[in-house]
Amino acid sequence: MTQADIDRQVARATGEDISTITGMGFVPLTDVPYEAERSPLTVDWDEQDRRRIGMFPGRRVRRPVLA
Repeated sequence: MTQADIDRQVARATGEDISTITGMGFVPLTDVPYEAERSPLTVDWDEQDRRRIGMFPGRRVRRPVLA
């Protein structure tokens, strides 16, 4: 079954537009959860903050000028 087939069947069953269903990310059920293969189950918020604000939050970061 293709992704388009899944989207059409879900749209038909729910009465929603196919474009709405496509954005929801329905996938076929498997023995192993699909999410486990794609991303970690936890988020390290300290690491996310470190990436967002950098090591020295008061220091200005020079960004290269794109021509």
